[in-house]
Amino acid sequence: MLTCRRVHSYTYTVYMKNITLSVDENVLAAARRLAAERDSTVNALVRDYLTKLAAHESRADRARARLRQLSEQSTGRLGKKTWSREDLHDR
Repeated sequence: MLTCRRVHSYTYTVYMKNITLSVDENVLAAARRLAAERDSTVNALVRDYLTKLAAHESRADRARARLRQLSEQSTGRLGKKTWSREDLHDR
């Protein structure tokens, strides 16, 4: 008995912007060597770095927002200040 399977293929387009960078020639030479060692390109290294940088900032923004939210929801309150800076640093 012959069984047929349907295979779905999806095509999508990724739009990327081109940017121009000014880089010291020694830095570019080192980046090219590094890219070659990794079987990659300088463009791919920069794209990967910027992607990770943006993701990190996004996570940091979400973490700060969550911290503010938790602070606003907290039932804990600060009491009256009963100390002075001098008391804390008294030797």
